[in-house]
Amino acid sequence: MLLLSNLWLAGGKLALFLLQAADSGAAQPAQTEDFSLWGMIQKMKWPAIVVALVLALMSMYSIAIMVERWLTYNAARNQSRQFAPKVAAALRDNRIDEAIAISDRHKKSHLAMVVNAGLQEFQAHQMGADIPGTTMDAARRALQRTTALKTAELRRGLSGLATIGSTAPFVGLLGTVIGIIGAFQGMKAAEGTGIAAVAGGISEALIETAFGLLVAIPAVWAFNIFTNKVEAFTIEMDNSSGELIDYFIKKREMR
Repeated sequence: MLLLSNLWLAGGKLALFLLQAADSGAAQPAQTEDFSLWGMIQKMKWPAIVVALVLALMSMYSIAIMVERWLTYNAARNQSRQFAPKVAAALRDNRIDEAIAISDRHKKSHLAMVVNAGLQEFQAHQMGADIPGTTMDAARRALQRTTALKTAELRRGLSGLATIGSTAPFVGLLGTVIGIIGAFQGMKAAEGTGIAAVAGGISEALIETAFGLLVAIPAVWAFNIFTNKVEAFTIEMDNSSGELIDYFIKKREMR
């Protein structure tokens, strides 16, 4: 929440910055054309400013998702590395209660969540000296359900990155079209074709195009990187589920 608050504050400052730039640009006479970044921002009109604000909000949202997902995946990876050897040692000694307690202490680990569900289901259906086949089926279903739920949880927010990555260039293109229209309007108003007549529209078009790409490129990169991480986590959960089922089968055979 603090991160999102800071991002919204930064967005408000950016909006104020763009509005001040537009006001100062309207107040200054066009004597010499300034094609620096600040000079082009000063020439932006209201439609271009609205597009720039939309892109700024999309950028802040994507950055918030990137930071939150990065922290989540790092915590899942680190806790899983700590969890795996501990639970393996407990299961080797048939200490199921201890294995469940260990998994409860690693709540951010995707492996711990899956193993905990399987062990809980196994322990709940265990009856007498024999382990009925229904126990194995129940444990397998519990592992599958938990893997599906955890995978969906790990994918949370990635659709937003995909949407931003695919739509931000088109939002920037909208700003580009608005800038080109402004350039033609400037030519008509000035009744000429000099650089002064089209400078404002061209500057808006350049800024909006660049801004749209700057928003989209990191979002696409982050989406691809995080999708690969989720796929790796899913494979790890599937492997852990298979190993746990093998453990249950061996335990049944020993009985």
